Amino acid sequence: MVLQVSDKLRLKPHFLSAIGDNLLARFRRSRNTADLDNGALAYDLAIQLLPVDDVDYMNFLHDTGISSLERYHLTGNLEDINQAISKIESVVKSTPDTRGLNPGWLNNLGLSFRHRFEHTGDLVDISEAISYQQRAVQLTHVGHASLPTRLTNLGNSLQGRFERTGDLSDIFEAISAHQEAIHLTPEGHANTPGILNNLGNSVLMHFQHTADHSNIPKAIISQQKAVQLTPEGHAHMPSFLTTLGFLFHRHFECTGNPFYLSKAISTQQKVVQITHERDTRMPRSLNNLGGSLQRRFEQTGDLADICEAILYEQRAVQLTPAGHAILPAWLSNLGISLRRRFEHTGDLADISEAISVQKKAIRLTPDGDAKMPSWLNNLGSSFQSRFERIGNQADAHEAIFNYRQSATYLSGSPSVRLDGATHWAQLSNKIGSLQLLEAYSTAIQLVSLVAGLDQTIQKRYTSLKQISAISASASAAALKFGKNELALEWLEQGRCLVWTQLNDLRTPLYDLRVHNPNLADDILRVSRALEIAGSRAEDTEFEAQTGMTSKLTRHEQATAHVKLAQEWDRLLIEVREIPQFKDFLRPTPCSTLLKHIPDSGVLVLINIHEDRSDALVLISGIQEPLHIALDKFPYDKAEYLRNSLKLHLLSSGVRMRGSEPDTRGMRYESGSAVIIDVLRQLWVFVVKPILNGLGYSGSPANIQRIWWCVTGPLAFLPIHAAGIYGPSESASGTYSTLSDFAVSSYTPTVRALVEMTHRSQEHAQEKNGLFMVSQPDTPTLARIPGTTKEVRAVELLLKIRGLRHLCLEGGAATVTPVITNISAYSCVHFACHASQNTDEPLKTGFYLHDGRLELRSIIKERLIGADLAFLSACQTCTGDEKLSEEAVHLAAGMLAAGYRGVVATMWSIQDRYGPKIAEDFYEYLVRRRAEDDTGSERLSGDRAARALHYATQQMRKTLGDSEESLLTWVPYVHFGL
Repeated sequence: MVLQVSDKLRLKPHFLSAIGDNLLARFRRSRNTADLDNGALAYDLAIQLLPVDDVDYMNFLHDTGISSLERYHLTGNLEDINQAISKIESVVKSTPDTRGLNPGWLNNLGLSFRHRFEHTGDLVDISEAISYQQRAVQLTHVGHASLPTRLTNLGNSLQGRFERTGDLSDIFEAISAHQEAIHLTPEGHANTPGILNNLGNSVLMHFQHTADHSNIPKAIISQQKAVQLTPEGHAHMPSFLTTLGFLFHRHFECTGNPFYLSKAISTQQKVVQITHERDTRMPRSLNNLGGSLQRRFEQTGDLADICEAILYEQRAVQLTPAGHAILPAWLSNLGISLRRRFEHTGDLADISEAISVQKKAIRLTPDGDAKMPSWLNNLGSSFQSRFERIGNQADAHEAIFNYRQSATYLSGSPSVRLDGATHWAQLSNKIGSLQLLEAYSTAIQLVSLVAGLDQTIQKRYTSLKQISAISASASAAALKFGKNELALEWLEQGRCLVWTQLNDLRTPLYDLRVHNPNLADDILRVSRALEIAGSRAEDTEFEAQTGMTSKLTRHEQATAHVKLAQEWDRLLIEVREIPQFKDFLRPTPCSTLLKHIPDSGVLVLINIHEDRSDALVLISGIQEPLHIALDKFPYDKAEYLRNSLKLHLLSSGVRMRGSEPDTRGMRYESGSAVIIDVLRQLWVFVVKPILNGLGYSGSPANIQRIWWCVTGPLAFLPIHAAGIYGPSESASGTYSTLSDFAVSSYTPTVRALVEMTHRSQEHAQEKNGLFMVSQPDTPTLARIPGTTKEVRAVELLLKIRGLRHLCLEGGAATVTPVITNISAYSCVHFACHASQNTDEPLKTGFYLHDGRLELRSIIKERLIGADLAFLSACQTCTGDEKLSEEAVHLAAGMLAAGYRGVVATMWSIQDRYGPKIAEDFYEYLVRRRAEDDTGSERLSGDRAARALHYATQQMRKTLGDSEESLLTWVPYVHFGL
């Protein structure tokens, strides 16, 4: 029906405008195109009747632009959105005085630019959108009813730019804008569901880029509320359900729970049912449903699911206008489903079509688009799938080419690019490609981006759990080609990443300050801010309407954190432009590491990988690593020994320092010899070949120092105690234990040991001494009365020799005074309970009278003059099996806090023997201090490794070589110098 306008009404432009408003409002409810056409006609007639200088002319012209925008939503016709921008932009630009600008015009112009960006992908448009919407928010008074809408629109535009560029600061600002919009929206307001939906979308985008799924469960609850608040038949219901379905799908990806996949499919099916075929949202709805059906096929193998998925995805492609920016995504997803069906049926037509549509997706994607690495990975997977089916080498090379393009792309999610690098390396290894080393070089560089400084430490550890084995794989590949130096460098760059980052933030700036004090100040300011930001606790709660102020603050903190990381990168570039600082905080090359190995011993780095096992020995004065193959110690043997030891410790009750008399919670199983067997195999297949390679044989005239740096399962095995134990060893008189040849220590990385040698050994006299903590009766935990005897024995030794010390015990040993005194003494001794938190490693800690002193708090300390920490507690260097390359334990934390040496335990210790070990340890330290006759009145940890060696060997002499004896002294280890 065409609008009929009387001659009398034609003379009343304001009435015509009102008719246009009513028809447009009715269209939004009914989606009847006649209402839209007639509303646009009414606006056009109204504006024709007004002179350009009329006060309402600009309002009417703006309304005609809005009708064009609504038409674009219906048709997806690019000309409609161009008209909307032209009309509204002329209104804005015709009002040069900012005070006369209507914020609503700015908001709607921003909306129009954002919609054109979504169609064309032109970054200029989205930047314009954000600029106009930011001005709209700035000009809107707090308390204005439209402020929440304008904030959430700004959030949508920031999210759109994030999807294209991958700039994390945009998505954090988007989430903050949506959060603030919800906070400002009155309870029960009609706009609440839409804002909740926008927030849910931003959470999804953040998850897809970072894999941080902590907010997904609460986002689902919020999105369900948005759906519940929206009446059936509402024009926005398909959008709200689309977001909910996508959230269900992502939650399935995180949890593996098929319930959420079923919920995703049923929700997406409803979206398709209630969305009109001509609706511009229909292609997205079809694509999402196809994607979920494809994932269900991967779970169940039901061919009907993948066939249905392909039909939906093909329809999504057909309904999307040529040139639309979203088309590459639909094409790439269709390619994935076609590849999956090919892998099931072997139909070559499917894989050929998959490759064809994925190539088209790449051709249609503009350079610099953050999604490009995903499309390249998908195409690479299709070529690899065909190669594995028919064996054509050309397909393998095409796959490698696309994986390489993905890995080396300059924008996009680091985790997606790392996937590309990993596939590139694995396929190169499989076909013997010479690109293998280049692939691993790229992968190692990307690891530090996946767990970058823009994240909290906790998030970095979460990311690293999925990729911690890459350094071992890279090193094994380098050793395969005889590149010993490269193998060492890659192990250094890819392991203990968080500790290395923390150390970089604390690097001394003396030389830089002399050259450029202002730049040094900037580095110091940003490094300290990054350390604080990284150590903050994660808030995993996600609330939609309650507690918004604190949640908003959290996202503002995250935004500031990202910007700090970006500033840090800029400062590093500036420093490295100075010729003498060109290598500032770059990875340490092998040649530099070798120059600074302590001359008092050797460092043995052992890499355990599925393909091979090797030792690299670093010796002071030798210019390249000595390679020793460990051919008889494959990865599966290392895993078997680790699992055997773990099960044995559990069955023996070796979990925590308990209160049972004598055995302290340990239930020794008579007749078992698991530890004896583990130590024997470590000796025969690992340590003895290394000692032979070093020429350590026969009667050791002088016991050497060895620092062990171990990877994979070996990180959980007591290599320091390797040997042949039992009656036969004692009777033979031969030297068949490592302790006969060397004093062992551990180091998380080679660099960590090198940098410890550079730390000043001169401690402020006022800080020298030992601070002790004893917790014999911690609330809610088992009693450990031996801790009292332990500290008393040590106190007596120190008192006799006039050495400064302080002991806090029981109720006096609370978190605050303990932290204070740690900073006031050069040495510290903890005799208490401790625990390892594998879910949240930074919550690992010591149990004090009023709570847990967490690793998070310890590493915040920048201790000056810290020397020795003795951790006489259980699980202080246990670590996390999923983070075997990251040394996430209290011992490493104490090294990171500044201590040069740490005594720790691999498992729980017997309470009745703890005092004797500690007494012998300190007795050796103070006796050797006296023998040195240096005149020093300080307690030094320089001989801590030898002191521990002495104490454990004294215990061995007392108890013998039985299984029970080994359980007692083997857990004690030394880290550091």
